[in-house]
Amino acid sequence: MANIQEIFNRIQETKNKQKEIKAMYRDALANSFEYNEVTDKLKKLKEKKKEIENGIKADFTSELDKLNRIKVDLESDNVMLSDIALNKIMKEETIEITDEYDNKYEPLFSVKFRKI
Repeated sequence: MANIQEIFNRIQETKNKQKEIKAMYRDALANSFEYNEVTDKLKKLKEKKKEIENGIKADFTSELDKLNRIKVDLESDNVMLSDIALNKIMKEETIEITDEYDNKYEPLFSVKFRKI
């Protein structure tokens, strides 16, 4: 099995190569007259779209407020579900969740690293 530091170093090198290629691509796009012209048209269309959306949003304020409350409730329920699942796993209990179609779900955990 490869050393964890070697794998991390390889990932960093690959990310640097990826960053270089993306920078070259962005430079090529920035130097393209046609691309810049289309981008300007797109910005104008996005502004027009935003104006239309804002007009329609004004008609749906109460529904959008309900939608925001639902979103907050859903996020808190997801956190609660994760906490309960983690507690059950730490107690070595099995977790069985099914939906209305009898599809079974199992917990999925991942490990991420962050710079300290």
